[in-house]
Parts: sequence; structure tokens; C-alpha cells
Amino acid sequence: MTTEPRIVYEFGPFRMDPIKQTLLRENNLIPLTPKAFETLLALVRHSRDVVSKEDLLKEVWPDSFVEESNLSQNIFLLRKALGDTAKDRQYIVTLPGRGYRFAAPVRTLTHPGDVIVAHARTHTHILIEENEVETAGVPVAFPPPQKPRASRKALFSIAAMVVLLIVGAFFLVRDRRPTNPGEKRSILVADFVNTTGDPIFDDTLRRGMEVQLEQSPSLSLISDQSIRQVLGLMRQPLDSRLQGQTAREVCERTGGSAVLEGSIKHFGSDYVLNLHSVNCRTGENIDDEQAQVTQKEDILAAVTKMARGFRARVGASTAPLVKQDTPLAEATTPSLEALKAYSLGWRVEALQGGEPAIPFFLRAVEIDPSFAMAYASLGLMYGSSGSSELATENVVRAYQLRDRASDKERFFITAYYFGRATGNQEKAQQVCNEWIRTYPLEFLPHAFLAGFVDLVLANYTGASEEARRVVQLNPDDGVGYYLLGYDSLYLNNLQDAETALHVAAQRNIDQARMATLRFDLAYIMGDRTGMRREVETAQAHPELEDRILDRQAFAEASEGHLKNAVNLSLHAVALALQGGRREQAAVFEVRAALWEAFFEESIEAKRTATEALTLAGNREVNYGAALALALAGELKQADTLANDLEKRYPEDTSVRFSYLPVIRAAVAVQHGDSSKAFAALQASVPYEMGSPRSSQTAYFGSLYPVFFSGEAFLAAHKGSEAAKEFEKILAHPGIMIGDPVFVLSHIGLARSYALAGEFAKARVQYEKFFALWKNADTDCPILKRAEAEYRNLR
Repeated sequence: MTTEPRIVYEFGPFRMDPIKQTLLRENNLIPLTPKAFETLLALVRHSRDVVSKEDLLKEVWPDSFVEESNLSQNIFLLRKALGDTAKDRQYIVTLPGRGYRFAAPVRTLTHPGDVIVAHARTHTHILIEENEVETAGVPVAFPPPQKPRASRKALFSIAAMVVLLIVGAFFLVRDRRPTNPGEKRSILVADFVNTTGDPIFDDTLRRGMEVQLEQSPSLSLISDQSIRQVLGLMRQPLDSRLQGQTAREVCERTGGSAVLEGSIKHFGSDYVLNLHSVNCRTGENIDDEQAQVTQKEDILAAVTKMARGFRARVGASTAPLVKQDTPLAEATTPSLEALKAYSLGWRVEALQGGEPAIPFFLRAVEIDPSFAMAYASLGLMYGSSGSSELATENVVRAYQLRDRASDKERFFITAYYFGRATGNQEKAQQVCNEWIRTYPLEFLPHAFLAGFVDLVLANYTGASEEARRVVQLNPDDGVGYYLLGYDSLYLNNLQDAETALHVAAQRNIDQARMATLRFDLAYIMGDRTGMRREVETAQAHPELEDRILDRQAFAEASEGHLKNAVNLSLHAVALALQGGRREQAAVFEVRAALWEAFFEESIEAKRTATEALTLAGNREVNYGAALALALAGELKQADTLANDLEKRYPEDTSVRFSYLPVIRAAVAVQHGDSSKAFAALQASVPYEMGSPRSSQTAYFGSLYPVFFSGEAFLAAHKGSEAAKEFEKILAHPGIMIGDPVFVLSHIGLARSYALAGEFAKARVQYEKFFALWKNADTDCPILKRAEAEYRNLR
């Protein structure tokens, strides 16, 4: 540790460390861009003094000419981060014509030696396997409930989540280390001890070591979630630095067999790096690696060399694995500055979620425009924030640069590229299967299959099995439980969905992430108390409120409360726009348009669909708007949107097998041309029971090919054939959770039975619909029409 004093500034609930470049609020990291941090530091160091704009520009941008707007933007970001409002400037006060003044009292603390500052680290276990990895015959058993363990609350976005979670998400590259400590020996990689005084090495070297070690198929690294849970049990801050005795104790408590400790120091003008591994239970020495370099630019090569030495020592580096041993500068970036920004991005993501981490990944690709994994990470962050088009743009760039990544990261980039950018789920499935064969201890390909790919391909049983595998490989992360819960609902297995929620709660894992799953399970079980509880809980979690409002709107729409549903949806739109999430707002609005269209409120449907299109024009918004417009009679515009989808996304499985057939069938039915509708729907047959992309990110579209096949048979006056289609839908309530189209299938089935002369059965279906809509808006057109049809039955 360094011995020179360190200065830390405190004001209000904030602590600011200039060396570590961190701003904390009650031990929670506040993400700031580097220039915003420097601006705040300049103001804090001149606390109570007026600092002119000219002086700030010179101090923050000493060697550059920048516009004053750059400074204004930083001041805006700082006020937002500190909680300053237009009416209450507690921290940064503007003095017109003079500059800015930091108004809050500042305390200056001097610490001898290294200041311990909260950091989010990717502390890892390595699962060392000396024999061939055995994957066959692994039981797909759901882990039993365990005693609750401390965990941070994770911010989570459903739109991406499910996918990238999935899809996202999510949100998952940094926590992609599977864990199965009962089967293998494992190693904890501790934080590097940095005594050079240069903060660029903090996080960066450990991140680089992880990239090197995780390339081996026989090394398995435990996720941060497990580390944080153990730190909580130890009554340590969840973002503590792991060094010395703390690291060894965490290693032992997590079932590890060894701890790997790194350090960097000056030796004259050179840098000396050491890597030391010991048995964390006995203290017995395992391996020592050392590298000495003259230039800072050679340090990444030194990390690569030490990692190779360690892998060779533990039997994880052999001739067949040459392609899994990409040098660090090629696997990530040759720039320490870019790797630093990348590491900070994942640190911020761990504490604050995806959106606040975006500026750091942007900084990484600004420094190194060829940094493939930084672009892929940006794709994840944008996806988790609801920005689908930006996510796609960045994953395309990552795919173009995939040769600048390790073998393992290329699998991730390629699968993500096919899953999101092109939408070709058949190819994504092939990549995931090869990924699993090459890296059998990796949980991410299973998550891709469970959370998106298999669902689009109508393989719900396979998706459920993949979700169980995610839980087995990574039991301390919420994504497996979340996916298993939803995949169980798709299979109408409510017990398994409840069990997934129960186990996650017992382990105190990502309860915020589970909010929509809890709401949807309560909905399908008719548990209004449970639904209300989630609505009330979301009010204390702004990051969840718009999505729970959205689920509440679905429930209202499904009961025929269209006015309430649209009002709730508009509230969700406003919240999304307030947060700068235009695409998410467009998704919320386009679904309101679909409800209005299906409920035969044509004028309102046209208006709402048009408004959604002015907000965003991604695949799902265009699909939903086209279908709403088709149902509302705007057939030419619907055709135009369909043709645009076909042109822009020729490989997309959802577009080819669901969106286009459904839009064109709906247009054909409106024209009274049932034969043309049947022809369009032939393309959907392979995956007609699937859940397309729109249902994953926007909660509409599942089984729509089946619904419109029923509508086409009704138009052709084939009642028996139509009945079979609507019966398929009603037999799978879990696939269409909350979608009002499921309830409307009772009307479709009633009309089918009436057309076939089965009037008693028709009455039963009408009565089921009326029971579900007993408190519906009385002026709803489709309700009035159903009531008239019921009265006219013979």
C-alpha cells in the first residue's frame, strides 16, 4: 500500500476521492464521466469561492479548445447526480456573469496510506478441472431452498431483460462466470495491490487477468453475486476491496481452494507485477508468477504472460487450447485507458445498473474504436435501457470487430448479433449449441436459449430445461430463476414458477428483478392482493414503476377496462419519456393502440398508433402499429410498414414467421379475402405457437398467427376449423399472460361454434367472456357486438 497521504472530500452525504476518481453517496457509487468528475473536483477544491467559466474550462480542458456548452452539459449532469433542483441549489450555484460556486460545506480528510473506497469488482472463482469436463447426465434438478443471504438490489429492465437479459441481458457479460463449487476446486482472484500511485491500474489489471483466465473451457469463474453475498455474511461492505485476509476468508467461505493475489509496484523506472496463489484454507503456496516491464504499454502483455504461466501450472493450458489463449491486447484493447474505462463501466453497472454505465463504455470506444467487447457491452446497456436501435447498432459494430476478441467473447458477440441484430434465431441457436460444446461450464448460452431463442422457435420445454441449467451453473444470480419462472408459465406449470420465486426469495436474490414475474403469476392465479402488492412496492422503486404500471394496464385491458388501461399506459409512456427512453415509451403506446384496435375503437387506434410511430420506428413498434392500423382499416399504411419490415429485416425469424404473416392476414381478412389470409399464414406454421420478439420485449404477439388463422376461417364460414384455432389459444393461457387477445378468443370460439351450428357451446363461450368482462366499459364496441350476437343465437 502507498504511504503518502490521501485526501478525500466530504460534503453532505457525499464522499469524493480524487485518486480513485469516485463519488459515493452513503457508500453507493454515483456514476460520472471523467470530465464531469474533474469539473466537480475543481468546484469542491474552491469551495465557497466563485470559479469563473474561463477558469473551469482551463482547468478541466487544459490542452483543448472546447465550447462553453461542454461545461454547461457537465454542470447539468452534476446537478442531476447531486440531486440539485431548479428551486433548490444545495451544491452548485450559478452566479450570472461571474461563474459557479460550490455552496455546501466541504470537509477535507487526510488518510495515511491507501484510502479504502467502495468499488464494484468482478471478484472471481476459477473452477480448476484437471480431467475432461463431464457434461452428460447432469441432473436438471432445481436447487433446494437455502438460508437467505445478503445481496444488493439489482436494477433491471424487463425489455431487455428477458432477452438479454438477457438478454438480457443483461447485463450478464460481467457476471457470466458459472459456479458449481460442489464439483470442482476453485480460485478467488483478488484485487491487485497497486503501489505505483497510478489509478489506471485499479480494476484494470484484475479485469485483464479475468479475460485471460476465462478463455479456458476448464476454468469457471464465480459471479460477483456470490462474492457479495459472502461479504454480507461477513458484515463487510458489499463493494469491499478483496485483498489479504479478507480475500482468503471470502475464498474459503465460497468453497474455494485457492486465492490468486496480484500486485504491481515500481522498481526503479520499471514496473514489477507479481501473481501469487495459495490454498486459502491451509496457506500452502501453489504458484508464483512475475513479470517486469519498462514501459506502461507493455503491462497488458505482462498480464497475459502471468496468466499463461498460471494456466500451465494448474493444467488449464494445453496445445489444443491455442485458440482459447488470445493475448490480452488482442482479446480486449491495447489501451490501458480504454480498458480502465471498460472496467469502470462494469463497476458502475454492478452498483447502479446498465444506463448509468453507458458513458464509460462510450469512453472506452472513443479511446479505442476497435474495442469489440466495449461495443457489445454498449449493446447490452442500451438494450437493458429500452433503446433497441442503439443496442442493435452497437452489437453490429461488435460483430464487425469480433476478430478483436477472445474465442469465448466471439461466441457471445456472434450469438448476440444473430439474436438481436439480424434476429435470425435459427443461427443463434446453432451458435449457442457450439458455444455450449466448447465451454460446457458457461451459463450464458443456456440463458440465451432459455430467455429468447427457444421461445421464438416454440420450444418451451427446451427453454425450461435450459433455464434449469442456468440455475445449476449460476445459482447465485437471479437470471436463472427469472427465466425458469417465465418458462414454467409458458408451459402452464404454475407450481414451478412459484418454486422459482420461492427459491430466489429464500436466497435473497434480485427481488426487484422478479417484480413482473410475481405480478404475472398473481394475475394468472387470480390473486388480486398479490397484484396490488407489486403495484404498491413499485411505487418505491422508480426503475420498476413504469413496467409495473404497464402490467397493471394489461390486467385492466384484459377485463375490458379500456379507458383505465389506456390511462395507465399513458402514465407509463410519460415515465419512460421522463427517463429519456423514447423507444420504451413507443412500445407502451403501440400496445395501447392494439388494445383499441382489437376492441374496435378504430379512430383512437389510428391516432395512438401514429403517435407511437413518431416516438420510434424499431421492429416491434412498426409491427404493432401496422397491425393496429390494419385492424382499424388503414390497410395501405399497414402494407407499407409490412413491406418496410420485410426489406429491413430479411433474416429475422420473428419478422418472417410471425409479423409479416399476421399483418398480411389481418389486411386480407379486412378485404374479405380469406384465401389470401391462409396463404400469408402458411409461412407461420413452423413457429405459430412460439413467442416472437415482440412478446419478449413488448408483451404482445404470442399466438397471433393462430388467432388470425381462426379469424380467416370465420371469414371463410368454416366454423369447425375456426374453433380448433381458438381452442389452441385457450389451452395455453401462460403463453399470452395479460394479453387481451386471449380473452377475445372466447368470442372467436363462440362465433365458431355458432357458425358450426353448436349453439349451446356458443352460449357457454359468450357467457365465459361476459363473466371475465362483467365490469367492462359498457360502451366498448366489441362488447356491444358480442351482446347482440348472444341475443341473436337460436
